Amino acid sequence: MADKGYDSAAFVDVIQFMRAEAVIPSKRNRLHARTLNRHLYKARNLVAHFFLKLKQFSRIATRYERLARNYQAMLSLVSVVI
Repeated sequence: MADKGYDSAAFVDVIQFMRAEAVIPSKRNRLHARTLNRHLYKARNLVAHFFLKLKQFSRIATRYERLARNYQAMLSLVSVVI
């Protein structure tokens, strides 16, 4: 899920190559508009709000953990708390 700023053919091709569905509204000047699952697109604010809540934890926002596994562990812990 993304907003109109990410509406490029190359970006959508990468998403489809990964066998995922691109839920991105077409720009106004696009020649051939893609279909959009509006119901799913409306739920994108849940993802945005979750990231805002994650950023309230300074350890996550500033990435104190040097190892990826430790950072993933902190993300998991904070996700449970949220």
